Amino acid sequence: MSGRQSNKLPNNLPQLQNLIKRDPQSYVEEFLQQFRHYQSNIQIFKLQPDKPNKELAELVMFLAQVSHCYLQQLSSFPQELSGLLLSYHTVLQPDLRMTFCKAMILLRNKNLIDPTCLLELFFELLRCHDKLLRKTLYTHIVVDIKNINAKHKNNKVNTTLQNFMYTMLRDSNPIAAKISLDVMAELYKRNIWNDAKTVNVITTACFCKVTKIVVAGLKFFLGKDEDEKNDSDSDSEPEGPTTRDVMVKYSTGRKTSKNKKKMEKAMKVLKKHKKKAKVEVFNFSAIHLIHDPQDFSEKLLKQLESSKERFEVKIMMMELISRLVGIHELFLFNFYPFVQRFLQPHQREVTKILLCAAQASHQLVPPEVIEPVIMTIANNFVTDRNSGEVMTVGINAIKELTARCPLAINEDLLQDLALYKNHKDKNVMMSARGLIQLFRNLDPHMLLKKDRGRPTEASTEAKIRDYGELESKDYIPGAEVLEVEGEAKKEGEEDGGWESASIGDEDEDGEWVDVHHSADEDAGEMAEKLQSIPVEERKAKAAAVSGSRLLTQDEFKKIRLVQMAKEVNNAPGKGQKRKIVTSDDEEDNRGELLTLRNIEKLHKKPKSDKETRLATAMEGRSDRKDFVRKHSKLNPHASTSNKEKRKNKNFMMMRHSQNVRTKGKRSFRDRQIALRDALLKRKKQHH
Repeated sequence: MSGRQSNKLPNNLPQLQNLIKRDPQSYVEEFLQQFRHYQSNIQIFKLQPDKPNKELAELVMFLAQVSHCYLQQLSSFPQELSGLLLSYHTVLQPDLRMTFCKAMILLRNKNLIDPTCLLELFFELLRCHDKLLRKTLYTHIVVDIKNINAKHKNNKVNTTLQNFMYTMLRDSNPIAAKISLDVMAELYKRNIWNDAKTVNVITTACFCKVTKIVVAGLKFFLGKDEDEKNDSDSDSEPEGPTTRDVMVKYSTGRKTSKNKKKMEKAMKVLKKHKKKAKVEVFNFSAIHLIHDPQDFSEKLLKQLESSKERFEVKIMMMELISRLVGIHELFLFNFYPFVQRFLQPHQREVTKILLCAAQASHQLVPPEVIEPVIMTIANNFVTDRNSGEVMTVGINAIKELTARCPLAINEDLLQDLALYKNHKDKNVMMSARGLIQLFRNLDPHMLLKKDRGRPTEASTEAKIRDYGELESKDYIPGAEVLEVEGEAKKEGEEDGGWESASIGDEDEDGEWVDVHHSADEDAGEMAEKLQSIPVEERKAKAAAVSGSRLLTQDEFKKIRLVQMAKEVNNAPGKGQKRKIVTSDDEEDNRGELLTLRNIEKLHKKPKSDKETRLATAMEGRSDRKDFVRKHSKLNPHASTSNKEKRKNKNFMMMRHSQNVRTKGKRSFRDRQIALRDALLKRKKQHH
């Protein structure tokens, strides 16, 4: 007993806590002594709950640490602590309140408190004006729900917690409602509560009367996930023709400049097709989980039209409406006249408004609805009285609008905009050429003949479909390059398996021989042969191949290679008279979501003003030492010499002075004149 008393355990709680965790049964008496001490301190605390009590804080943390060792004695401890927080959380001293909350978190980590009960308590504590406490509680709520669903999704607990969170979103206290919204958004981003139910509850936050909650809801739908698996898909081998296939097709044979240009064009086409064929990964797919996007967008537009919020909040509403309309292809005709009112070059954030107009256009919108928007942009932006940047932004916006709704622009306006291809401003010139390139792919007949470029097989087949017209085919386009099943078998028997034998041949040393004969070369030769066959006959053959058998991946690869060749090969009967004019826009990936880069795309960096250039120059001189040696006077009050005064005088006053004249060598003509004058002077002296 003497050894135990020498430990002074009643006064050393960390040591007692360590010993109890090792051997709980041996220290029951010491624990009960501290527990009685805690109960007496609770009675004192209830008399003055607003006073700091450091001893009570230490006892509470001690009991929370050893609570799993004495479950029977501390069975009512969590409920008692929860009751104290509920009753006195508004008057508690901040440090003591934080200690109580940390003790509750510790008990929850030991699984001694039900998560629902603790969640209700913590959301009640969010009403306290304590920023550090709110941040701690928010972090615990997110981490706790994440741990509950760590191994597998606990649907029973999730449903209970979600229902409680949904009620808190409608709470009268804006702080509690805002944090509940933040918790749901964070859990969605972490793929814990990524179901449609959570998304559709967050939509109700966009119609709240509190601006902060509205902004948080809008940011949720407009935000982006940074933890997408972008790198995982990049390593996988894409289907279809590869770079090697294109090089084999165009590099075999004679090395002429014509074939070299064809290969360069084919590589650009391949790059464009790869971007189109790549599966689009949406950074934030919550918009796709909304149950009724049409009703949601109509309510948002109604709120936007009568909103008195800041302009930044209105812009966010416009962005969300435009994304809903563009992604779900909704009909919201009142949105376009509303946006049209803000389409002025001097309007604040006009590029974002232009982006909204482009994002909200799609092929199902009637052309007469989009046409006034395009005409407004053309009249207000694409005029010579505006700067080059304004004109560039206007042409880029028209290009994005017409890319989604080609019928909304008429030939006269398109041909007028195409005239800017020779503009003195490079940005305007490149934007106009990008618009021309777009319609070379959509419908070259809308352009003037000189702007159509060299006709290819793909461009001759291109035509804008009428409004509501669907392009449905009962065959695989390009399948005419393959043979019908019966013909293929017959040719294989006649060849006697030559192709397979040639690929598997060995030389005399028993080593494999690299045979360059491949299906890619056959596809290239077949594509050139098919140019002479009429279009109807090619369609009939493609339909016969499509209906005769199932195609393999190699055959689909061959078809894609031939379809790509159509964008490179000249159209039948057309010579190479005009140069192929390409632009950077060929490499654009026009997906469901647009970015400001599509509207503000400048090919030439704008010239900085004088203040910016001066600031940049001064930044470069910050660490530079002075090169001029300063002569310090012995007497600072002494007058300056004539030599020093001469430095500050105007040069025109000193130009005739001997000291200012240059000491450089005289020219040959000056020396001739000087010699002549000297000889004449000497002659006069002799006479």
